[in-house]
Amino acid sequence: MSIAAKMLAGRAKLAPAETQNVTIEKDLRVPMPDGVVLLADHYAPQGLGDRPTVLIRSVYTDRTKGAMVSRLVAERGFHVVVVSGRGSCGSEGTLTPFVSERDDGLAVLEWLRRQPWFTGELGTLGQSYNGYTQWAIAAGAGPELRAMSTSLIGSNAYDLVYPGGALALELFLGWISMVAHQEKPLPVYLSTVALGGKRRARAARVLPLAEADTIAIGAVAPHWRDWLAHPDAGDPWWSAGDHSREISAVSVPNHLVSGWDDFALPGLVRDYQALRKAGREPYLTIGPWQHWDAELSMTALRESIVWLRAHLLKDRDGLRTAPVRVYVRGAEEWRDLPAYPPAEVRPQRFHLHPNGGLGGDLPADSAPDRYRFDPADPTPAVTGMSRMIGISRRTGESVLAGRADVLTYTGEPLPADLEVIGVPAAELHVTSSLAHTDFYVRVSDVAPSGAITHVSDALRRCAADRPIDGMVEIELAPVAHRFKRGHRIRVQVASAAYPRWDRNLGTGEPPATASAMRAADQQVHHDPRRPSALILPAC
Repeated sequence: MSIAAKMLAGRAKLAPAETQNVTIEKDLRVPMPDGVVLLADHYAPQGLGDRPTVLIRSVYTDRTKGAMVSRLVAERGFHVVVVSGRGSCGSEGTLTPFVSERDDGLAVLEWLRRQPWFTGELGTLGQSYNGYTQWAIAAGAGPELRAMSTSLIGSNAYDLVYPGGALALELFLGWISMVAHQEKPLPVYLSTVALGGKRRARAARVLPLAEADTIAIGAVAPHWRDWLAHPDAGDPWWSAGDHSREISAVSVPNHLVSGWDDFALPGLVRDYQALRKAGREPYLTIGPWQHWDAELSMTALRESIVWLRAHLLKDRDGLRTAPVRVYVRGAEEWRDLPAYPPAEVRPQRFHLHPNGGLGGDLPADSAPDRYRFDPADPTPAVTGMSRMIGISRRTGESVLAGRADVLTYTGEPLPADLEVIGVPAAELHVTSSLAHTDFYVRVSDVAPSGAITHVSDALRRCAADRPIDGMVEIELAPVAHRFKRGHRIRVQVASAAYPRWDRNLGTGEPPATASAMRAADQQVHHDPRRPSALILPAC
């Protein structure tokens, strides 16, 4: 084992290796039904007899540059097969993110069944996109699949690319840049990440957005243009990338791992809840991390290995008793639970009031609050869900406080601690001058000192046949947070969080080709007939 591998094992707090004698077969050819050949590496632990196989499928450099993880897993008692997806790291074909993962994955399983060392017992692991590739085969893998650990990702590609119906602009401009340059020498790749932010910032502002790829990476990215050409959730084009509909048929034990500031958390929690609804008993771990945090990656690796050993090798050492472990922010402590959210949670409503108030009582008769959203000067995103490195520094609270296109509602100091664990929601009674517009809601914790802590947020894209006049329901990001006594709850309403989401141009034209802009005059109502409210899952 190399010094670097020892350091990684120590940082991840992995259990001791069963063997350090691992042989590697590189560049194995795995045929796909359409004639494309994918490349795979096989890590075989020696001296342990027949052992189950762990499959990792990736469009990243896990096979060519990330060999340490595969070796560490093999040293802990598994054959490991890591496969590069089509169009990446030497595999043939064209990169088609999300679209081809089910068919290609099932073809990889057919290849595995023909290998002499394959015992018929299979587990899968992987983080982010590598977690998604697990969901792609979960329903059709057959009896060989015995355990999986889908970390930092959800099963529905559309919800990842278009959270709330709006394009995750900053994230995926960063993603196409990362994938386009990942196979270059490390100094070149790191330079691209460090110096490419201004270029991606220009790309985010270009109209029409379909052409942003040529600015961000200097070339056409067909997958970027495919995503832009299919902005609607009901478009059949996304069916190949939506595996959420098959979750009820997946009985394989799964441990889902994420962080409160992980942009993929909402989809992961929906998958967890769908498994619970189907009668399964998944494990769930959520900590105080964002998608890129090394601590989240190390935790996911450790928990995945423990999980796979428990279900494939009957080694339950290290497997905790409680199926759910979450970090409660505000309390700054870990909490073991039987389920997320716990059964005792009850919805508690906090109504928007005139003059920037927020409270449990219904608001009195009052005129709506108004603001104008201009897509030529979109409301900026502030600290919240993690954002891809490079486009912009996170803007501070003062930026929102000084803008006329943000409404702020703040409650009175809390008389006692209030703990919220679950998925908050917002009900906004709104009127817009446009039929196509967005509404964004952000929840914060305001300390007596004035310090502000982000708690949860989300954006909802609205489209109608006529100017919008009614209630907009917004599911916010999952939380586990304690508002301490004396702290105040704050709700902010806007119509953008740019460039985290693309700006709504207001015309209803397809985002791939739209360039004209229309400003939206927005009203948020707070009266007894139209009581806009934040709903918190209170314990």
